Amino acid sequence: MSLMRRLEGLGGAHPATPEAPEAPEKQAQEEKPEKPEKAVLPPPPAHSRIETAPPQGSKAGFRELKSRVQGRLIKELDPKLDVNDHVKVREVVLQLFEKILTEEGQLLPRSERTILFDAILAEIIGFGPIQPLLDDESVSEVMVNGPNKVFVERKGRLELTDVKFDDEGHVRRIIERIISPLGRRCDESSPLVDARLPDGSRVNAIIPPLALDGSTVTIRKFSKKPLTVDDLIRFGSLTPELAEFLGACVISRFNIIVSGGTGSGKTTLLNVLSSFIPDEERIITVEDAAELQLMQQHWVRLESRKPNIEGKGAVSIRDLVVNTLRMRPDRIVIGECRAGEALDMIQAMNTGHDGSLTTIHANNPKETISRLEVLVMMAGMDLPLAAIRKQISSAIQLIVQQERLRDGSRRVTYVTEVQGMEGDSVVLQDIFLYEQTGIDESGKILGHVKPTGLRPKYMQKITDAGIHLPPNIFGAQDHIF
Repeated sequence: MSLMRRLEGLGGAHPATPEAPEAPEKQAQEEKPEKPEKAVLPPPPAHSRIETAPPQGSKAGFRELKSRVQGRLIKELDPKLDVNDHVKVREVVLQLFEKILTEEGQLLPRSERTILFDAILAEIIGFGPIQPLLDDESVSEVMVNGPNKVFVERKGRLELTDVKFDDEGHVRRIIERIISPLGRRCDESSPLVDARLPDGSRVNAIIPPLALDGSTVTIRKFSKKPLTVDDLIRFGSLTPELAEFLGACVISRFNIIVSGGTGSGKTTLLNVLSSFIPDEERIITVEDAAELQLMQQHWVRLESRKPNIEGKGAVSIRDLVVNTLRMRPDRIVIGECRAGEALDMIQAMNTGHDGSLTTIHANNPKETISRLEVLVMMAGMDLPLAAIRKQISSAIQLIVQQERLRDGSRRVTYVTEVQGMEGDSVVLQDIFLYEQTGIDESGKILGHVKPTGLRPKYMQKITDAGIHLPPNIFGAQDHIF
C-alpha cells in the first residue's frame, strides 16, 4: 500500500507538492551559525511508550514545531513507500527527521525529541495521538470526545488522559484514516459509521452535526491474546465448578445465550465458551465486526457488510445466518442478535443445529426472554406471541448472565435453565447465582457464584454425552451425576 492516500491532508501538504520558498526573515534566522545537538536515535519500538503529551508550558510551541517538521518531512517522503513495512518506514522517517531537525537548528532534549518523533511517526503509519493508547495493553477502550478530551477504560474504570488532538480537522483525518481502507464514508450526508482497525478492534465514529461537541470516536480494543477459561477464573468472573459445568453444557450441545449490558464482557465469555467446542466439529461464526478468536482449525468466519458509498451491497446478519444453514455447520455462533436474525437463529436451533451460541443485550435472564420475543417480532412474520414463546422455550436450554459491577469487575451473575412452557409463560430455573458478600477497603466488590442446589432438568443430556460431573458442582453431597 502506498503512502499517497495516508499522507493526503496530513500536515497540510501533499507529498508531490513542491516546497514553497521560505520567507527571507526565516531563512536568515535559520542560517545563523549555531552548532546543532548530536542526533539521538529514539529507541524502538516506535509506540511502546505511553508518553503522549508535550512538555508542560510549551504545548503551543510543540504543536507548531511538530506541524513544521511534519510538513517538511511529508514533502520529502517517497509516496511509493510501502506503509505496511513499518520497519522500513520508521527507518526512512527517522533519517529525514534527524536531517530536518539539524537543518532547523533545533536543540531538543532526548525525551522531547523522542516524543516528537513518535507523534510524527504515529501520524504517518498509525492513528495519530491515540496510537500509544491503542498500543497500551492495559487499555481496553479508547473514547475520543472531540479534539480536547480523550478517555480510556482500564480495569473497568474510566480515566481522562492528557492526549489531545490539534483541532477538529485532526480528529476527522484520523477517522478517515480508519475507514478509508474499508470503503466506508463519514461526512455530513452520512455522519456516523462503524468500522474496525486492522487488528480487529471495533470502532464507532459520529461527527457533527449529530455530535454537538465535536467528532466522537469509540474504540473497543481487540485483545491480541485471547482470554481463556483459566483467565476468567483468575479474574473471579467464574469459579472452577461453574467453568466445568459450562464446558459440559457446550460439549453436550446445549443452545446457550450469553446476556448482559454493554461492556459487560459478553463477547469475551462467548469466545471462552466457544473454546469448549470439540476440534473435529465445523464452526461457522457470524458477526457484525469480527471479534471472536477461536482456536479450532475448522472455523469459517462470516462478517456482515454495510452499504457502500452508493448505498448498495449491504449484507445483514440475518442474510448470513440464513446462508450458514447451507454450509453444513456443526455449530453456529452468532456474535450478537440485534434484530430479526433472532427468528432465524431460533429456527436453526429447533431444526437440528444443536449447540448454537449467541449473545443478546438484556439485564437478567427473564428480560432475555422478553427481548428475544421482541427481536423475533422484528423479523416481520406476524407470529402470535404464544407461538414465539413456544419456539424460544424449545430452542434455548441455558442463559448465562454477565454483568459489569460498580467496581468495574465483570462477573457471571446468573446461570439459568430454560425448562419449557407452563401455560403461556416460559419457565426459568436458576442453577447458579452470584452472591455479593461485601466491599473491601479499596472499593472492590467481594462475592462469588454459588449453586442453588437444584439439579438441571437437562442433566441427562450431559450424562448421555459421557460427562460425569462431581456432586459439589450443584451443591449436592450424596449423588454423582
